[in-house]
Formats: sequence, C-alpha cells, structure tokens
Amino acid sequence: MKKTIFTGAGVAIVTPMNADGSINFDKLGELIDWQIAEGTDAIIICGTTGESSTMTDEEHIDTIKFAVDRVNHRIPVIAGTGSNHTDYAVGLSKKAEEVGADAILLVTPYYNKTSQKGLIVHYTTIANAVNIPIILYNVPSRTGVNITPETLKELSKVKNIAAVKEASGNISQIARVAALCGDDLDIYSGNDDQIVPIMAIGGKGVISVLSNVMPKETHEITQLCLENKYPEAQTKMNKVLEFANSNGLFCDVNPIPVKEALNLMGWEVGECRLPLVKMEEAKIEKLRAKMAELDLVK
Repeated sequence: MKKTIFTGAGVAIVTPMNADGSINFDKLGELIDWQIAEGTDAIIICGTTGESSTMTDEEHIDTIKFAVDRVNHRIPVIAGTGSNHTDYAVGLSKKAEEVGADAILLVTPYYNKTSQKGLIVHYTTIANAVNIPIILYNVPSRTGVNITPETLKELSKVKNIAAVKEASGNISQIARVAALCGDDLDIYSGNDDQIVPIMAIGGKGVISVLSNVMPKETHEITQLCLENKYPEAQTKMNKVLEFANSNGLFCDVNPIPVKEALNLMGWEVGECRLPLVKMEEAKIEKLRAKMAELDLVK
C-alpha cells in the first residue's frame, strides 16, 4: 500500500496574469493563501488550468518554486510537469523535485500520442528519474490518448506512481481501475461533476477547477464522501452541478471561464494567454447569472 498524497479537494489553481501577460505572483500568493484558509487540501500548480502550456521553462519552474515557498508545507504542492516528449518531462520533473514539489502530475503524451506499451515506458522512465510521488493524468478529450485499466494496473507496480487523475468521464472504466489496482493506485476525480460517484467507488478526492471559486464548498463535498455521507455530499453537489459543467465553468475552453469567474468576484487574475481569448459578452452574462444564483456575485 502506497502513501496517499492527499485526500479531499485539490485546486487546479489558475495562474494570474498582469496586463502585459506576465505572471502576477503577488495575486497568485493571495489566491494560495485564500485557498488554504478556505480548507483546500492541495495546490496543483502549472496544470492545464494554470496555463502551463504557454509558459516558458523558466516561468514554469519559477511558478512551481513560488507555490512551494508560499505554501510552506501547509498542504501538499503538486506540480504539472507532463509533456509529449519524455526526456523533456524528465528534466522538468527533476527540476520540480529540486525546488520542493511534494508530487508531480503527468499528463499523457498528446499530439504524437503513443500506444499503451509506450505509455508504460514513458511513465516508468519519468518515475525512475525522480523520487517524489507521481499522479498520472488521463484526459482523452484533450490528448487523444486513454490509459486503459490494464495499463494502470501495470504502472501501479512502479513504486512512486501513486495515483491517477481520471478525467475520462467513463465511470465504468474508473470502476475497473479501482477493482484492478486497489490500494496500489489512488484515484482522484478530474471532473468536478463526478466527485461523488468517483469517491463512492474508492476515489480519494478531486483535482478541481470548481475549487478556484468555491474552495470551501468543494472541500466540504469531498469530506462528506470521506465520511461515507454520500446522500449529503450529493445534495451539496446538486446545488453547484449546473455551475460545474458546460452551463458554467466549462461553457468555454478551460481556463477561460474560471478566470472570468474570478475576475467577476473581484480577484483581478487577468486574462488567459493566447491562443485562449476572452469569452463573448453573452457567455459572460450567462456565467454571471449562474454565479449570482450561488451568491458568488451581486
């Protein structure tokens, strides 16, 4: 049985930007402190929601180091270091470990993709290069690659491959992963609208976009699940379900809507870097209306 990295709600935190497109580290620090004060259980830095794909190598490592230093061991910091180039992912992962990340998150190779055999070699190569725990990230809608339960079973034998962030949306597949891997591989929901069902089949929590704007509520949902209070958890989830799907925070390409939501709340996190662009006004008004229903904006 491997040590669990965290239980509950980890936030896939946004990266605030200044007007000139540079990273706003002061605002990122404020967000991190607020997240921890609201009960968030882990900070996931430089993930998809953090716009890591548009960061330079220097920015990527500087942002990870900043998060590590700001959190200062209060909760785990998990750094996104995945790539479709294995050697590059190795280098980035080693640097993340050097600056103090508690764990790393590795997305499947995208665009050039690979076979299931290739996934095993890719991930094992990275795992052998670092000592910190690894969370695999399965998000076929973005990468075009699905990690099968059988492949996860094989990867779960690697000592520091500790978990998978499951964003396939396929509950039947995730249930099979739980059955095959048991205590050798923790499961985190990668979709906010599937927190309760995934935790009901053994998941340890969520790596969440919703937590950016509703950290306390997301934490509470996961805690109810951890206490086996699933009806209460689902009741809380039902209140935010429409906001946590394509009618709210996913009405446009992530992280466009969540950054807009934070801006509407007064956080001034700036806009996304190109090629992501600001939402159309009609979508912003729909997002604002959903947020007003939840008392997130006036």
